[in-house]
Amino acid sequence: MKTQPSSPNRRGFTLIELLVVIAIIVILAALSMGGYGYIVRKQADSQAAIQISLLSKALEEYKLDNGEYPPTGTTNSLYNLLYRTGANASPPGKIYLAELDPNSKSQGWIEGTGANVTIRDPWGNEYIYRRGDNSAAKNPDFDLLSKGKDGTSGNADDIDNY
Repeated sequence: MKTQPSSPNRRGFTLIELLVVIAIIVILAALSMGGYGYIVRKQADSQAAIQISLLSKALEEYKLDNGEYPPTGTTNSLYNLLYRTGANASPPGKIYLAELDPNSKSQGWIEGTGANVTIRDPWGNEYIYRRGDNSAAKNPDFDLLSKGKDGTSGNADDIDNY
């Protein structure tokens, strides 16, 4: 049996060519991951702004019914005023924000159960609520504030209603 001699024109990829292709793939992967991080951050910012808007509307409705905004306190007390009291009152009272239902978890902002529920922003920090008569309040009606990704207030990443 005769074998054909290998042709001098027949070539494979060189090591340099393989390294260039791998480098291009790594660069493209790094660019796409950077873009993904930006998109995730923007989505969390938008979610916090929507949640603050929903809470603000519920607080306005609460004021229309009760003549004043709820007192400054934790988001647990805010939750109890805007959802829990309405759902568990006898006779059932008004639920100001149905999205606070801990069974639905549609917004993903409720943590805890029963009377121990807190309202959290997309980064897991508790929202800050202050009524306008509080000396630290910046808005004459009320302040709602998310501390943002870094968890400290007073930075550029804070999301608020003022």
